Amino acid sequence: MKIFPVAHVAAEDWAHAAKACTDRLADLPPEANLGFVYATDELAEDFSSILTYLRQKTHIDHWVGSVGMGISAGATEYFDCPALAVMAAQVAEESFRVVPSISESTDQLSEDLKDWIGRSSPVFGMVHGDPNNPKTPELIDDLARITSGFLVGGLTSSRSSCHQVADRITGGGLSGILFSPEVEVATGLSQGCQPLAESHVISDCLDNVIIGLDGERALGVFKQDIGETLATDLSQVAGQIHAALPIEGSDTGDYLVRDLVGIDTARGWLAIAGAIEPGDRVLFVRRDPETAARDLTEQMDKLKRRLPHPPKGGIYVSCIARGPNMFEEAGRELALVREGLGDFPLVGFSAGGEISNSRLYAYTGVLTLFL
Repeated sequence: MKIFPVAHVAAEDWAHAAKACTDRLADLPPEANLGFVYATDELAEDFSSILTYLRQKTHIDHWVGSVGMGISAGATEYFDCPALAVMAAQVAEESFRVVPSISESTDQLSEDLKDWIGRSSPVFGMVHGDPNNPKTPELIDDLARITSGFLVGGLTSSRSSCHQVADRITGGGLSGILFSPEVEVATGLSQGCQPLAESHVISDCLDNVIIGLDGERALGVFKQDIGETLATDLSQVAGQIHAALPIEGSDTGDYLVRDLVGIDTARGWLAIAGAIEPGDRVLFVRRDPETAARDLTEQMDKLKRRLPHPPKGGIYVSCIARGPNMFEEAGRELALVREGLGDFPLVGFSAGGEISNSRLYAYTGVLTLFL
């Protein structure tokens, strides 16, 4: 990939936003052929007009992106205002394919796209999923399976329409872009949490309710893990302590964070926002601003050590519950990314669920770097 010019702006309406961005991209070389676009949900209903304008002014035919309750670019985060972020790139035409939205299964992929997948063996993809489609997690799995690729991205977040871009305005399922091995990338995942103790075996459960852990009442084990201060006042637990389901076979101790949605002090049971079965493992994690900042800094350091040279551009997908909601200051999350990796072209959005290694996460930040 070559060239990654970025333009972003907050404006009073879609037309001013689109014009400001294209004016800043006025010197694009004719070889630019791929664009990433993210718009706040205040512009969701105008996304089609935005895309048409971008295509006409930049002469870039291929676009991918999403609406988000927040978007980011460079060192700036935009929330609760009409805003637009655009990044252009020059990519060999045969090294990528845009994936139109699939809502039921990968059988909906065109024969041309399937043929390209067979020829090119794409190893990486950036995807956007519709949070209102219950099949979205399954679609992520299926697309990863047929491509043998590493998928990253996020679920569209919006207080209005959950529009995505995949060469046109779309939605209702999973869409995005696949890249062949010629396109070099590196990715990093920041969980933003700190495990409080070792994992436990779920010895008894019903639906999403944990009844027993390691053969003991779940609440008793939970109190031991969270410590005396929190155990004596469980009202402090909300929003700070979460359940996490370890990923089987992960060599990095990876886990999927799930909310604690109920504590039955009379029975000693815990309810979590996730499907569980007897024999599964669970651990409890702390999530607070200090922990999130430390984890993001550590992950950026690890990612930097893997890079052969500074990145040419990047896309950052962060949970809508992060940003200023977690880091207590607008732009702080992006500042930590830049402190770790330097100043480079970057766009992204706030997601209702983040995708990394083809798994659906919560409360995370997923960074993709183009090398």
